[in-house]
Amino acid sequence: MNALYQRIIKPVLFKFDPEAVHDVFVSLGEFAGRFTLLRRIFGFFYDYRGVDISKVVDGIAYRTPVLLSAGFDYNGRLTRILPALAFGGEEIGSVTAHSCEGNPRPRLTRLIRNKSIVVYKGLRNRGVDALIARLAHTPRVPGFVLGISIARTNEEAAATDATAGIHDYVESFKKLTTAGIGDYYTINISCPNAYTGETFADPKLLTELLPRLREVPCDKPLYLKMPISVPWEQFAAILDIADTNGVHGIVIGNLNKNYRDLAYPEDTSGEFRGGLSGAPCFALSNELIRKTRAHSGKRFTIIGVGGIFTPDDAMAKFAAGADLVQLITGMIFEGPGLMKQICERYAEETAS
Repeated sequence: MNALYQRIIKPVLFKFDPEAVHDVFVSLGEFAGRFTLLRRIFGFFYDYRGVDISKVVDGIAYRTPVLLSAGFDYNGRLTRILPALAFGGEEIGSVTAHSCEGNPRPRLTRLIRNKSIVVYKGLRNRGVDALIARLAHTPRVPGFVLGISIARTNEEAAATDATAGIHDYVESFKKLTTAGIGDYYTINISCPNAYTGETFADPKLLTELLPRLREVPCDKPLYLKMPISVPWEQFAAILDIADTNGVHGIVIGNLNKNYRDLAYPEDTSGEFRGGLSGAPCFALSNELIRKTRAHSGKRFTIIGVGGIFTPDDAMAKFAAGADLVQLITGMIFEGPGLMKQICERYAEETAS
């Protein structure tokens, strides 16, 4: 099946607009997830069935330590089919307080030689109310973890005024916790494609946001999605603020904003129009995971994201100090068998 994807399916898919392909596959995945037979067929080819590799992280049991990252299933449509692809969970979103159409097209651009995608979605999603309604009526797959990434609505009103932005985050967080939707929550302070960019990655503004979130009753883990294109001093300051405010863990990290990190920068237009996923994030993410462990010890759960295309890449994240890993771009470039391969390699490493 992996050879079929690489030799036939992928070359055909990569001839079409990546957002159109994404939308078709989300619709197909949602449809397949409704039927037991189709879920079993996908599971026969792609699910992990080896020795137990489950992990308990912050009191949550993950069947496998491989998750789908936020940014793919932003409206929560794939929760039934993803377990058949060896995922132990997914991070839905990022979801915002209000529905958002996102940035103008093109919102996704493949950089094939760079093993990267320029992501310019602009937090496109149907809003927190629609997500709650969908998930409340979608049967849960036992053992499959649902995290929810929360961001500030990508609109001028919520972006240009810090108080309005804080209210936007709190509104979504409060609605999700009240509804009991989600097993953990991630506060996305690092989306580079929204109005005014990574506003709450500013330590001063983060010290205003996190105490407001702490006022919301919540007995589930709370994480921060970190920027990776900031100086270490700023990154470390965010860690310290997270520590002070009782944040449980750190997702390292979001898209790379530095186009100079591309192997072939000439493949872009030369102007910044979205963050880079995939390979340009790999080394930077790993370095920040290692530095975070050195800086904070075991204080934080770390979810490692960025540039996982092979089982070796995933194991490098674990070796750097990650407790769990997330991916998107690797699945797109390598195919739906990648997660199973990672799980099999993880089983070998942890058994030895």
